[in-house]
Amino acid sequence: MQPFHLAFPVRDLAATRRFYEGLLGCNVGRTSDRWIDLDFWGNQISAHLVDSDEDMAEPTNAVDGKNVPVRHFGAILEWENWEQLAQKLKDHDIEFVIEPYVRFAGEVGEQATMFLYDPSGNALEFKSFKNFDSIFAS
Repeated sequence: MQPFHLAFPVRDLAATRRFYEGLLGCNVGRTSDRWIDLDFWGNQISAHLVDSDEDMAEPTNAVDGKNVPVRHFGAILEWENWEQLAQKLKDHDIEFVIEPYVRFAGEVGEQATMFLYDPSGNALEFKSFKNFDSIFAS
C-alpha cells in the first residue's frame, strides 16, 4: 500500500505540534514558520498555518445517529493499537466528537471508531477493523 499525503489548515503551529507529536506520537519532518510535516502512521500530513478562521466550520452528516464531521481524516490502526490510543486520549481528557465505540459488531465490517478535533478544529477519525480484509466490504 502506498502512503498518502494530506495538507490541512491549522490556526496555531505550536499547539498543532504538541497535539500531533506530543499526544498522538507522530514524528516531525520538515518545518517552516508556516507549515509542519508529520509522519501520520506512515503517511505524510502537512499542517499549514492559516491567517483567518474562514472555512474552518464543518458540515456534519448523520451516521449511526451521530453527527459525523463531513471533512475528516485519520488512520486505520491494529485493534490493540486503537484500544491503546482510545485509552490514552481518555487519560488526557480529550473531548471526543464521537466517543470510541464498535460498529457492526459481529458482522462483516465490524469496526471500532472514534472522532475528535485537533487544536485547530480539524476532525480526526481513528478506526480499526476486526478483519482488515473487510475494510472495503459492502
